[in-house]
Amino acid sequence: MQEQWNDEQPIYRQVRDRMVSLILAGELREGEALPSVRAVSTSYQINHLTVSKAYQSLVEEKLVEKRRGMGMFILGGARARILHAERALFFQSEIPKLKQRLTLLDISTNELIEQLSLETPPLNDITVDQLRLQKDSE
Repeated sequence: MQEQWNDEQPIYRQVRDRMVSLILAGELREGEALPSVRAVSTSYQINHLTVSKAYQSLVEEKLVEKRRGMGMFILGGARARILHAERALFFQSEIPKLKQRLTLLDISTNELIEQLSLETPPLNDITVDQLRLQKDSE
């Protein structure tokens, strides 16, 4: 699998963030082993030292532990710690941006809540492309 990396963060940080997302989503569970460094480096076509650095940052955050000769395992309580930290980050950095954008677009809190409560399917690439085609044909 060829992964797309952005230039805003080092690749090891993006790998770390991807593992955190997998833990949050429940795709990697507490007590389970992380994918091996070799498997991740091969799959993402990146240097194994990059993956090792990403995994080391997870160890330093006390989210995973090294088991000599066995690999890296997700610690109990890791998901709760990640959730707590990610929520705090969201409220600290994303909400101010959202408020600014809502003000710019003159969207009231009630309008936002109404839109959030609607059950609409998420936009996928096909829908986005269709919307672009519709806009271009108008």
